[in-house]
Amino acid sequence: MKFRVFPRSEPSSPKPPQQPGSGLGTFGGVYTPSILTILGVIMYLRFGWVVGQVGLGGTLVIVTLSTSITFLTSLSICAISTDRVIRTGGAYYMISRSLGIESGGAVGIPLYFAQAISVALYTIGFAESLKITFPQLDVRVVALITTILVTIVAVKSAELAIKAQYFIMAAIVLSLICFIAGAILLPEPLAVTDIELEVARSTVKVGFWQVFAVFFPAVTGIMAGVNMSGDLRDPTKSIPVGTLAAVITGYIIYMVIPLFLSKGAGTELLLADPLIMKRVAIWGPSVLLGVWGATLSSALGSILGAPRVLQALARDGILPPWLRFLGTGSGEQDEPRIATAVTLGFVLLAVAVGDLNLIAPVLSMFFLTTYLVLNLAAGLESFLRSPSFRPSFKVHWMFSLLGVVGCLGVMFLIDAVATVMAAMIVSGIYIWLERRELEAAWGDVRQGIWMALVRMGILQLSYTPDTKNWRPHILTFSGAPTKRWHLVELASTFTHNRSLFTLCTVLPSGSRNPVQCGEMEATLREYLDKRGIQGLVRVITAADPFVGAQQLVDSYGIGPLIPNTVLLGDSQSSKRRDSYCQMIAELNKRERSVIILRSTASEFERRQKIDVWWGGLNANGGLMLILSYLLRTSIDWRGAQIHLKLVVANETAAQAARVNLAEVVEQLRIGATPNVIVSEGKPFPEILHESSSNADLVFLGMAQPSPELNYGEYYEGLQKMAEGLPPTIFVLAAPNFAFAEILQETTPTKQ
Repeated sequence: MKFRVFPRSEPSSPKPPQQPGSGLGTFGGVYTPSILTILGVIMYLRFGWVVGQVGLGGTLVIVTLSTSITFLTSLSICAISTDRVIRTGGAYYMISRSLGIESGGAVGIPLYFAQAISVALYTIGFAESLKITFPQLDVRVVALITTILVTIVAVKSAELAIKAQYFIMAAIVLSLICFIAGAILLPEPLAVTDIELEVARSTVKVGFWQVFAVFFPAVTGIMAGVNMSGDLRDPTKSIPVGTLAAVITGYIIYMVIPLFLSKGAGTELLLADPLIMKRVAIWGPSVLLGVWGATLSSALGSILGAPRVLQALARDGILPPWLRFLGTGSGEQDEPRIATAVTLGFVLLAVAVGDLNLIAPVLSMFFLTTYLVLNLAAGLESFLRSPSFRPSFKVHWMFSLLGVVGCLGVMFLIDAVATVMAAMIVSGIYIWLERRELEAAWGDVRQGIWMALVRMGILQLSYTPDTKNWRPHILTFSGAPTKRWHLVELASTFTHNRSLFTLCTVLPSGSRNPVQCGEMEATLREYLDKRGIQGLVRVITAADPFVGAQQLVDSYGIGPLIPNTVLLGDSQSSKRRDSYCQMIAELNKRERSVIILRSTASEFERRQKIDVWWGGLNANGGLMLILSYLLRTSIDWRGAQIHLKLVVANETAAQAARVNLAEVVEQLRIGATPNVIVSEGKPFPEILHESSSNADLVFLGMAQPSPELNYGEYYEGLQKMAEGLPPTIFVLAAPNFAFAEILQETTPTKQ
C-alpha cells in the first residue's frame, strides 16, 4: 500500500493564508530567537568550564571550529531557503523537499527529539543557576515547573513569546556589558578559596573533543529561527539575513568572552564556579538576569520549534496514521497546540535526567546529523545544477561539501560509537519509511542524482558488444500481463534485477489516444509494483501488432543502451502465422535475440528440472545455456537441475560424444548434467517427448531465417513437434554475436 503525501499547503492540511504585512519579520522571527538560543545556557554556565579544561587557545579553536560548521550550514540553509518557499518544519521541510520524504523523515524525527531535549537542557540550566543563588531549591523540581510555564507561554502565542524575548535580549546585553566592564576594571584575577581549589582538583579533566561536544550546542541556535519558517512574513528573505547575522554576532561574542574569562579568573576558579561570569561582572545580579533570560528564551525557542517539526512530520504522513492528529493546527496562526502538549510530556521525561553534561553531547550528535544532511542537500542541488534549483543566494557546492566533511569528521572525533549508532538510527528510520512506500507530491534531488548517474553511465557505455559483461536487456510483448503473467515472470527471472526489462503492449490504432496510453502505462507500472517486479513499461498503438513491435524495437532505447533480446508468446493462430514469422525474421535482421515461450499454463509450477537440447556450442547453444544458467541462479529456480541433452545415431558416436560433452560441461562451469541419447532409428520428436515429458522447462534452438527457408512452414513444424511438451522456450540467437565466448575463453570440441 502506498501513502500519498501532500505538501504543507495542500487542502488536506490547510493554513490560512497570511495577509500582507502579517507574520514575523527578520529581526523578531529569525535573528532574535537564533541569537538568544546561541547566547544561552552553555555561555553562562559552561563557558568558564570550557576555558578551564582546554585553556584560552583551545577554547578559541573550539569556538572557531564550531562556528565554522554552523556557518557553512547556514550558507546551505540560505541557498535552500531562497530557492523555494519554506513552510512549517524548518530544517525537516528543507531536507524532505530536497532529498525526498524518506531522507526528510529520517532526519526530521531525530531533529524533533533534539529540539525537544533542548528544552530540557535550557530549563535544567535555568534551575542550576537558581540553585547556585538559592541552594535550598531542588533542580529537578524547578526545571519541571519552568518547563510547564514556558510551554504555557508558547501555547498562548508564538508572537507573544517573541515579544517576551525582546526584554530577555535587553537583559543579556546588559549582563555582557557588566561582565566585560568588570573584567576590564578588575586589577588582578579573582582569588580562589580552599573549597574552590578542592573542587577544581576533584574535577575530572576530559579531552578536547569531549569539551567540544559539550560546547557545540551553544552554536546550534540557527535552528530556532529556521524552525519558525511557517510563522515568517517572508521566509526567503528573513532566514538568510537573520541566520547569518546571528551566527556572526554569536562568533564575535564567543571569541571575546574567553579573553575576559582568562583575565578575570584562574583555571581552578573557572573549573569550580559555574557562574564565574557573575563574580567577574561589575554588577553581579545582571549576569543572573542574563542567564535566567537566556535559558528561558532558549527554552521558548525550542518549545516553539519542536512542535512545529512534529506538526510537519504528521501532516506529511511520516508518522504512523494513528498519530496524524499531531498535525492539527489551532487558531488563525495554525499553531501546533496538540503537538506542543505531546512535546511537553517528552520534555518532562528528559528533565528527569537532570544532567547538563549528559544531555549536551547527545544534542551535539543530533544537531550534527541534521547539519550534515542539510549541507548534503544543498551541495547536491548545487552540484547537479537542476534547472528547478535557482536560489537567489548562490553558494558553491564545495562549501556545502566542506560542511558535510566537517560534520562527519567532528562526529567521529567526538564519539565514533555514538556516530555509528546515530547513523544506524537514521538509516533504520529511512528504511522504515521506504518500506511504507510513502509517495510525495513534490519532486526532490534524487531524480537529479539518478539522471546525472544515468547520463554518465550511458556516455561510458561502448557501442561495441561486450561478451564478458553481456546480460539480456529484454523487451517483453505480453499483451495483457494479467493473462500472460508467465512471460513477465520469465523476463524478470532472466534479468536478475541486474539488467533492463520492459513490458510492452501494442494496441490497435484508434483504440487509445496518447493520454489513455499514458494512463495504461501507469496502471501497468502499478501492477508490476504490487507483484514485486522491477521493470519498465511501454504502451504504443499500431495498425498491425507485429509491425508495431518491429517499430518499437527500432525506436526503443538511448545510445548504446538498447534491448538486445525480445521475449514473445507463441502465436497459435494459423492465419497470423506468416506475419508472426515475418516479425521474427525482421527482429533477427536487426540483430536481436528472440525468445518464444510456448506454454498453456499461466504460471510455472515446480521449477526443478530444465532440459536444454544441445546442437553444439553455436550461437543458439550458447544463448540457451546462458538463459538456463540465469534461471537456475535465480531465487525462484534455485536448485533446479540443468540437463544438457544430445542425440547421436549410434553407440560408437555416443562414446566420443559423452567424453566431449563432459568436457564442455566441465569447462562451462554451469553445473549441468550431460545426457547423450542414442536414437536407434527413432525420430527426434519421439525422443524429445520421451525424454522431456517430466521436465519443468524445455529449451529448443530455432533455425536462422533465410531466403531458402519457408519460415512459416518451419515454425508450424516446430510447434507440432513441441505439442504436448511441458513449457518450452524456442531460442533464436542474434546473428554475429559470439555467445559461446560468454561462457568460456576457448571453445571446446564441438559436436
